[in-house]
Amino acid sequence: MDEDAVSGETRMEWVREDGAPAERLDRVLAQLAGDLSRSRLQALIREGRVEVDGKPVLDPNHRIAGGVRIGLDVPPPAPAEPQGESIALTVVYEDDDLIVIDKPAGLVVHPAAGHESGTLVNALIAHCGESLSGIGGVRRPGIVHRLDKDTSGLLVVAKNDRAHQGLAAQFADHGRTGPLERAYLALAWGLPARPHGTVEAPLARGVHNREKIVVVPEERGRYAITHYEVLETLPAGAPVACLLRCYLETGRTHQIRVHMAHLGHPLLGDQLYGSGFKTKANRLSEPQKAALEALGRQALHAAVLGFEHPVTGEFLRFESPLPAEMATLLEALRH
Repeated sequence: MDEDAVSGETRMEWVREDGAPAERLDRVLAQLAGDLSRSRLQALIREGRVEVDGKPVLDPNHRIAGGVRIGLDVPPPAPAEPQGESIALTVVYEDDDLIVIDKPAGLVVHPAAGHESGTLVNALIAHCGESLSGIGGVRRPGIVHRLDKDTSGLLVVAKNDRAHQGLAAQFADHGRTGPLERAYLALAWGLPARPHGTVEAPLARGVHNREKIVVVPEERGRYAITHYEVLETLPAGAPVACLLRCYLETGRTHQIRVHMAHLGHPLLGDQLYGSGFKTKANRLSEPQKAALEALGRQALHAAVLGFEHPVTGEFLRFESPLPAEMATLLEALRH
């Protein structure tokens, strides 16, 4: 084992004993590099940091026999605190207490496993400076609500403790007794039986796929309510899809995506919850298919955000137009 003094990367090498049975690469590495978890090793393999007999292997399932040489490059640990990074932000509003961002699709809100940098938090630290320090936790300073990586739209961040406490209280209440307003625009497959309605279904993380949220019995899940309204059938007269406005009464992970799929109308482009509707794309015209492919994500946009300023008491309300790729898909579906 040796360490690169410049990069801080650690190199580990082993020669597997002759005659050893063929086993999965990640399993063998888990036995050899006992300090690293199997999930961490799988990530390192996919990043191209593992070689077998001098050649990169990117598949954790790759089976290796005895007598081969295995090399593993382990990058230095990420800093405990997020660092500021120069990432362009669309700032809708900003004062000494808070900042409202129009988040693009593809931007992760705060650092987490697999996304240690390049997040909205990294961008905010660079933009706001020291004012964010210590508010709401080291990994998510100033964050009082979040949007999925591939959901676009409006998001407010606190810049000091007083603002953080006031905003957090409003988002915890979800507008039941206070002024908070959150509305999303979504494109969903098919057309709900009613032009407006409510989905009330408890949610929990899946047992077999921890990245997936599922509807569960009341005693096992967290209370979750989504209200929806059909704004437009697409195309008119013979709908393949519809444009929805959704309102949150609770704020669970993936809530709108899961609830609409539970209703039988998953969002267009949602690979996690709408995979069973892939054949629906066969009913689309070629321009519509191209627009859906160009979207490359779930068709969900946080279009309206209204709240009471936590310091001045003024009600602030912001609207964000559909991003270009979602607007293009909407227009294609109309014809």
